[in-house]
Amino acid sequence: MGLFRRRKKARTETGERAVGRADLEYLENFVRTRRGVEAYIEPRTTVTETTVILIADDGEWTRRRIDGPAGARRFAHRLAIPVYDVRLMGYPQRMRDYNERRKRRPELF
Repeated sequence: MGLFRRRKKARTETGERAVGRADLEYLENFVRTRRGVEAYIEPRTTVTETTVILIADDGEWTRRRIDGPAGARRFAHRLAIPVYDVRLMGYPQRMRDYNERRKRRPELF
């Protein structure tokens, strides 16, 4: 009967799960409501799909799954924001500073 069978998730041509509309809208809203946002592509691992991390000029950041590296580049190009590969560039210092501020003063965030 198959009552507990799961639906197969949509996949991209690279074999990764297709990104949901809600995730794209969330990322677009982050870009629209922050200044100086840059995109960093994080590679697929054995545990996670390819993700894009958006980092604002104050170091605030967010991460969501994306349709592979090409999908992340298309997303960044469409929103006219810079895009980098985290394996080549690393994470910017402002992101580490933001995380440190959050640890010291969580009540402000």
